[in-house]
Amino acid sequence: MALDPELLEILVCPKSRGELQLIELPADVARSLVEKYREPFRDEEPKVEQGLYCEESQLVYPVVSDIPIMLEDEALKASAVLNRDDNG
Repeated sequence: MALDPELLEILVCPKSRGELQLIELPADVARSLVEKYREPFRDEEPKVEQGLYCEESQLVYPVVSDIPIMLEDEALKASAVLNRDDNG
C-alpha cells in the first residue's frame, strides 16, 4: 500500500502551509528512521522509504509504513536529506 494520492493533494506543511512533494529518502536516512520508529511499531517492522518535502519550510516529513508523520518536531531538515550522495 502506498500513500494515497488524494491524501497527498490535501496535506500541507504544518509550519508554512506550503505544498508537499513526495520524495525518496537516502538509504542511510531511511535506516535511521526505521530504528527511531521501531518501538511505536512493535508488532511490525516500520517501512521507511519516502518523505514529504516542503520547499518553503525546507523540511521533510517522514512517511512511516504509509503514514505521514506530520509533526514539525519529527521533520528532518531538507539539507540533511536532499542533494547528497547515498552512503547506503
